[in-house]
Amino acid sequence: MSVVGIDVGFQNCYIAVARSGGIETIANDYSDRCTPACVSLASKNRMIGNAAKSQMITNFKNTVHGFKKFHGRAFDDPYVQVEKPKLPYSLHKLANGNAGIKVRYLDEDKVFTVEQITGMLLNKLKETSEMALKKPVVDCVISVSDENIMEDLALAYGIYKQDLPTLEERPRNVVFVDMGHSSFQVSITAFNKGKLKVLATAFDPYLGGRNFDEVLVDYFCEEFKGKYKLNVRDNPRALLRLHQECEKLKKLMSANSSDLPLNIECFMNDIDVTSRMNRGHFEDMCAQYLMRVDMPLKVVLEQSKLSRDDIYAVELVGGATRIPSIKERISKFFCKDISTTLNADEAVARGSALQCAILSPAFKVREFSITDVVPYPITLRWKSPTEDGQGECEVFSKNHAAPFSKVITFHKKEPFDLEAFYNCPQELPYPDHRIGCFSVQNVVPQPDGDSSKVKVKVRVNVHGIFSVSSASLIDKQKGEGEDMQIDSEPMVQNEGRAEDQTKMQVDQEGQSQGDQQSEDNSPNEGAAGEKQDPAAGGSKPKVKVKSIDLPIKANNIRQLDSDVLNNFVEYERQMIIQDKLVKELNDAKNAVEEYVYDLRDKLCGIYEKYITEDDSHRLTLMLEDTENWLYEDGEDQPKHIYEEKLDALKRLGQPIQDRHREHEDRPRAFDELGKKLQLYMKFVDCFKQKDERYLHLSVEEMSTVEKCVSENMGWMNTKMNAQSKLGITQDPIVKVADIIAKIQELEDVCNPVINRPKPTVEEAPEVNDQNSGAHNGPTAKQGAEGKGDTKGSQQTKPGTKEMEVD
Repeated sequence: MSVVGIDVGFQNCYIAVARSGGIETIANDYSDRCTPACVSLASKNRMIGNAAKSQMITNFKNTVHGFKKFHGRAFDDPYVQVEKPKLPYSLHKLANGNAGIKVRYLDEDKVFTVEQITGMLLNKLKETSEMALKKPVVDCVISVSDENIMEDLALAYGIYKQDLPTLEERPRNVVFVDMGHSSFQVSITAFNKGKLKVLATAFDPYLGGRNFDEVLVDYFCEEFKGKYKLNVRDNPRALLRLHQECEKLKKLMSANSSDLPLNIECFMNDIDVTSRMNRGHFEDMCAQYLMRVDMPLKVVLEQSKLSRDDIYAVELVGGATRIPSIKERISKFFCKDISTTLNADEAVARGSALQCAILSPAFKVREFSITDVVPYPITLRWKSPTEDGQGECEVFSKNHAAPFSKVITFHKKEPFDLEAFYNCPQELPYPDHRIGCFSVQNVVPQPDGDSSKVKVKVRVNVHGIFSVSSASLIDKQKGEGEDMQIDSEPMVQNEGRAEDQTKMQVDQEGQSQGDQQSEDNSPNEGAAGEKQDPAAGGSKPKVKVKSIDLPIKANNIRQLDSDVLNNFVEYERQMIIQDKLVKELNDAKNAVEEYVYDLRDKLCGIYEKYITEDDSHRLTLMLEDTENWLYEDGEDQPKHIYEEKLDALKRLGQPIQDRHREHEDRPRAFDELGKKLQLYMKFVDCFKQKDERYLHLSVEEMSTVEKCVSENMGWMNTKMNAQSKLGITQDPIVKVADIIAKIQELEDVCNPVINRPKPTVEEAPEVNDQNSGAHNGPTAKQGAEGKGDTKGSQQTKPGTKEMEVD
């Protein structure tokens, strides 16, 4: 069974798999471990990953990249509006108000949702995984969020550590700093042997490597405007090229502090541009972004309630952390040297694969307790008879342990809605702070008209997803006890400690059910699912109650409608089929082109002596005509036309190839046949000379062998003589396949005879001499047949007739 972890980044993606007892990062069909998060759409098909990145300049209007942060955003979102002028492709406002991506596909204008583009990329990553594993992807963990990846990093760091403190000892606190292409995350994690707990997290979702790239782009745009009178921002193709060159220059400056050149040939209007930059100047220009590095570091340290002295190590991941000034700033803040235990680019994918292995029942992973945190506080809101008509309760505070479940008790007479949202919208990277609406149904009042007691379980699961997982109505039976006190505010109670609930992540969903079970099946249960109300006083008459499960209808704000989702899936399937047809067409066309070049090259090389001059001239003209056709009328033809062209070429080219192959392989085949004949001839001679090794063989068998050897010897001599009379440009009279068939025929006849073992001869039983014993009667071994004089007698073999003894 395959277990895969995928890191879907803003710019690049990485795939890791669990196999051979460890985690391995796999390469794609370009032998590259990094797959660009890029999709290019064209008039016939799509290209995804590395192939799409090569189209960013030539097909910039239809090549989509940097789309990850458009998920869940409205077209009018300020972030979208800021990014819109920077994009070479067009954004379009969808009917639901979200931002769509407008491209030209199959010669038609199409608008794709961000979810569809992401689906194309994920499908490519899945295909890459299956090609590497040679099996379908069954279990997969996808790390796509900008904030919820710190647990994966910590897991990748801690699960292999053998020197962690024991559970009784003080934990080892490690800071993880991850700055990728578009976002910046920091977390502090406490490690003990077999256990990790995320203490705090902090983010800057708009700070990353791209900001430093843009500083360089802005600088060179202004320089080229004054130096070469070029307005780069008016030319999307030139701007993309500048972005690529600035990214390369940034990486070079991370390893070199001297002046470095920037040279771009034919940049715009056939003008070559050139400039220089050094690390010091670059850092001065990036001062505003470097200052922002400190704030998340400060926040995470304050929230963890730790001092700098409590920090054991600072681990860096993410490509942008290679910038020396960022390293220096982080090191200076924590007063510690920087560690790079983890692979900066692949750590998230590897941690995701480990997480997947833990969650998968097919893998046995060293027990490792994981406690994450809720990055933003979560609040529930409902209608209430209060003055403002609403009730609210913060169910999970910032940095609350996760996964975790809580039970909230309501007193209601009718179905009610619970609206979940993040209550600190100013901290969110997205403007919409809503999570979803959960409708608790089938709530009815008590028979006496009082409000019913409704217990609602809310949960943040192992993936950091909030849900209202269950609800139950506590139905009070008739009795003599007093009614329970009704509280206008919800009573919140924890279902056990977070540490107990996260001992094994793979059991979390099952743990959730267990938590509810423990709530409903207390030691005071009555018969038939009834139980005593724990609120009733011990001295008062008992009131029997029973729990009735209530249905919950969830309306996730960002969840796709099932019909829309099915349409997306069907359209993706059609696009996959189209891509496959285009690939087969291109393969057929490429096969013709490859055959033309290969045959033409060999006609002047190894095939030259195997074809007459006239045939060579005629075939060369045909190859030239085919090549011209390929780049003119044959540029866009159906698949069968290319197949017909290839067949026509092979009708002339294949005989030449066959003559070359036969001429090269025939001597070896005849030599092998000759060796076999000599071997069997020697065998026949030994038999005729009464060699004791072959006395067990019959004359008839040897006659058959001798006849077969003689016939094959005659066949070989005849064919060799006939072949020697033919020219090298003529088709051979005997083929290698014929010689191999003769060798097989010879072996089939001779080997069963030559390899037949001698019959086994059993040893005769011992016979006691009559003079050696005290009596003349038969011994026990001789039996009755041993009577009389045995001197000079011959002993009979068991199972054979008696022999007369004279």
